[in-house]
Amino acid sequence: MGKNNWMVKVLADMKQDYARLETAPTHTVCQSETIMLPMPDGCRLYTVVHRPTGPGPFPTILMRSCYPDQEAMLRLNGEEYSRRGFAFVYQMCRGTGLSEGKWQPNVNERADGKACVDWLAEQDWTRSIGFWGNSYLALTGWVIADILPDKVKTLYLTHYGTDRFISAYQCGLFRQDVLTSWAMSNAGFPVSTDYQTSLRYRPQIEVDEDLWGGRLNWYRDWITNTNRQDIYWNEGFWQLLKEIPAKTKVPIYLGEGWYDHHLGSALEGWATLSEESKKHSVLRIGAWNHFFQPCTAGAPTNHLDNSDIQQAFAWFKRILCQEQKPEGCVLTYQINADRWLKQDSYPFDERKPMNFYLDASRRHANASTLSLESAEQTAVATYVFDPENPVPSHGAEAMLATTQAIGSLLQLPCGYREDVLSFVSDPLEKPFSILGKIQVVLYVASTADDTAFAMKLMEVKEDGTAYNIRTGITTLAYRQNSRQNRQPYEPGTVVEAIIDCWDICWQLSAGSRLRLDITSSDFPQYAIHSNFTGIWSLQTETQTARQAIYTGGDTPSRLILPVN
Repeated sequence: MGKNNWMVKVLADMKQDYARLETAPTHTVCQSETIMLPMPDGCRLYTVVHRPTGPGPFPTILMRSCYPDQEAMLRLNGEEYSRRGFAFVYQMCRGTGLSEGKWQPNVNERADGKACVDWLAEQDWTRSIGFWGNSYLALTGWVIADILPDKVKTLYLTHYGTDRFISAYQCGLFRQDVLTSWAMSNAGFPVSTDYQTSLRYRPQIEVDEDLWGGRLNWYRDWITNTNRQDIYWNEGFWQLLKEIPAKTKVPIYLGEGWYDHHLGSALEGWATLSEESKKHSVLRIGAWNHFFQPCTAGAPTNHLDNSDIQQAFAWFKRILCQEQKPEGCVLTYQINADRWLKQDSYPFDERKPMNFYLDASRRHANASTLSLESAEQTAVATYVFDPENPVPSHGAEAMLATTQAIGSLLQLPCGYREDVLSFVSDPLEKPFSILGKIQVVLYVASTADDTAFAMKLMEVKEDGTAYNIRTGITTLAYRQNSRQNRQPYEPGTVVEAIIDCWDICWQLSAGSRLRLDITSSDFPQYAIHSNFTGIWSLQTETQTARQAIYTGGDTPSRLILPVN
């Protein structure tokens, strides 16, 4: 679908959502004003004000965006809110659209956002303020959440987290489809290079100047700081952002999707949110992608309730108009059950771990076995990983550009590639639910001095169709968890490698089977490992590696599920 056609559809869907609101328009004539709002350093930012007719004061919504090609959506929001008695203000970030200054992602948003919200609070037509933002627009809200004027009563923030490292890396592997694609689209100059060519370019550190047409120091920072302990993530802007939730006082609506690439970071931010804020804040996680689109192909979604416009309007009406503070809670959509569950807190209450053990000694129909008991004897399964022929991502939670691969999707049958090992359980005797973090513990060896191991967990239904639940990946350099520093590996040595997954809420059906695939790549969800040690973005070549998965005996490789 072309960009123009896409925008036409988006606007039509938005209008339908507004038409479904319980609050009907009360004003037929509204005012619109464009201002070049000066910042403290003299730079002027393009700012548009929509207001109902009359003197006010009005409850007011603020959005700040770096995406000028989406201004039609901002304008429509302004028109619809002002027709319902709100003032609505949106501003383009420094160096984007008609705003003056140089575009540098992230770094100017705190000062500029503070100046904008302070100006808005001083206007005599402003009664109270709610901040609304999704994705980067949510960042512009988070980054001022601890320095708000008193008129700001709440923030409605979706699909963004405050721990940037989690959004960028998983055990040394870069979430490439998210951040490389974003860098290409927001470089500050046109980038026309083929996307796949850019992803595969080595060394990645030089892709900006060699292929894109200009140096992006901020992208280079992202792709070279692979340790959580690196100074880059623990000083300056990213450290500031990480600390803000604990200092926030107003109620926050934190919206997320099980298949949104910011989920892990957002959950970390929620966990550190101050008790004062959390008391009246809501965390709500649904079965959709970054664009609020349903993406669970094998599950019913009759009660998904994924309209962000309707959720946001109800939130702002309650707090800004009715002056009511909501009761804090966590709402999670349960996939397959097609229902919403309510919890008091996150992290979720302790769940009973349920182990399924990999057994490479027993094979049937292109798959080995997953069993509730570990085999007494050690067995090994092997495959060759060639970085030049990676396993394509299909069914993933941390992707942005390759939208057709996002979500829970119908999977290929076992044996579809020689470098993918499948382990399948017997039919489940009774239904049970998963809520929390899935983990896979593998005992592995490799001929390389560093490499990757990836997993994909699926539910295989009684008719034989398989749909992915969660994916995950680790490397030998970060084989215990992503919070550690890089550690060495001696080729041929059997070691324990842990693959952690993001949280999920999933109902498994009686009669279904579990299927766990193990391989060494998941591209472009993650950058392809070269099978050489060192920082991924500095690698200039690749090599093949023979991988071994050990099961049973003293090497009880296993899947661990958090179940009720």
